[in-house]
Amino acid sequence: MQKLYIETYGCQMNVADSETVASILAEENYVVCQEMKEADLILVNTCSVRENAENKIYRRLEIFRQARRAKPELKIGVIGCMAERVQKDLIDNHGVNLVAGPDSYRKLPALVNELDFNENSIDTKLSIEETYSGICPTRLESNGISGFVSITRGCNNFCTYCIVPYTRGRERSRDPEDILLECGDLAKRGYKELTLLGQNVNSYIWEDKDSGQKTTFSSLMGLVAETVPEMRIRFTTSHPKDMSDDTLRIMASHENICKNIHLPVQSGSNKVLKSMNRKYTREDYMNRIEAIRTILPDCTIGTDIFCGFPAETPEDHAETLSLMKGVGFNSAFMFKYSERPGTYAAKNLPDDIPEEVKGKRLQEIIDLQIKLSLKSNQDDIGQVYEVLAEGLSKKSDQELFGRTSQNKVAVFPKLNYQAGDLVKVKIRDCTSATLKGDVV
Repeated sequence: MQKLYIETYGCQMNVADSETVASILAEENYVVCQEMKEADLILVNTCSVRENAENKIYRRLEIFRQARRAKPELKIGVIGCMAERVQKDLIDNHGVNLVAGPDSYRKLPALVNELDFNENSIDTKLSIEETYSGICPTRLESNGISGFVSITRGCNNFCTYCIVPYTRGRERSRDPEDILLECGDLAKRGYKELTLLGQNVNSYIWEDKDSGQKTTFSSLMGLVAETVPEMRIRFTTSHPKDMSDDTLRIMASHENICKNIHLPVQSGSNKVLKSMNRKYTREDYMNRIEAIRTILPDCTIGTDIFCGFPAETPEDHAETLSLMKGVGFNSAFMFKYSERPGTYAAKNLPDDIPEEVKGKRLQEIIDLQIKLSLKSNQDDIGQVYEVLAEGLSKKSDQELFGRTSQNKVAVFPKLNYQAGDLVKVKIRDCTSATLKGDVV
């Protein structure tokens, strides 16, 4: 047996990919280890969405390089988005033996074996078909409660700031039968919750070659909910232009589909949205919010927002703040714009907003979201929610924490409960980030 050590950076898609890689290499007698010093092969699954992520990976590669000085036979590989973007430079300047892009994981056994004969190996060819069908992922770093299931790969949207279509290729959907088998495997293993993953899950579409029957995201989600009725179902991420009423109705008709939607808006300004190539307007976005509020009145809404995009004016920024207030987001991931090499924006749109201005605008967004999150949580005081316990609270071993269907973190007395239990909790207090309650 050879020992494999994997470090994963970036989004949940990368977590799922690392589990696929572990499964592929298990067939070649590689077993995952938890300590770097035990490894015969180190793989770093990487993210290129932000510069900070790449810089962190470069620092880790230097540490691995030092480890190889003590263990010359150690093999070091970089896989994922950064492998696709940087490619041979990782071998030439960062001490890496192996480089594999997101569509080359089936070839990893051959690439690893090639290192017995050659100093390095590389494959970064993107595919228009690869979905890793027929591979049941090896669950890594899991709490045994929540698992991830990829339903699409790649992206067709080409937002001007985003590197994903260039590092993960064009969008393609997985066979629904394959998805349902993977969901069933999680249920058999005792998992309580699964998240359907894709760069844009609600553009999922599969056409059966024999019957011509099409499966859309809404119908897929209904199939998943019926296949594993004892599990909670979540999904991420949605694109506003593809969020359909059919999806909302399916969510409303299945109790085990969680009532939370992550719907990235990015900006509240139509001018900026057009420059970003987001393919919707502020008015389109608010129409989707109204549909969610109408069909799923108990649904929470999270988002992604960033400021300082090229040519963003104070008026554009004010429109983002006003949209946030109008929606009343329950949560948000908030950033300032960081130019990514290889994107349309990096080639064609000057990064003309000073860092000081970006920082100030970001702080205003953060301050507003803290107020919105606090208001949202205060509205829950006195309500009873079913919470899926995930583990001990960070502050006390006499308390558990978990998440409501609405994806809010709740802390409550441990009593005789344990991770994996569904617990009825009445909310008595809150902060902007956490609900505090008592067991009913």
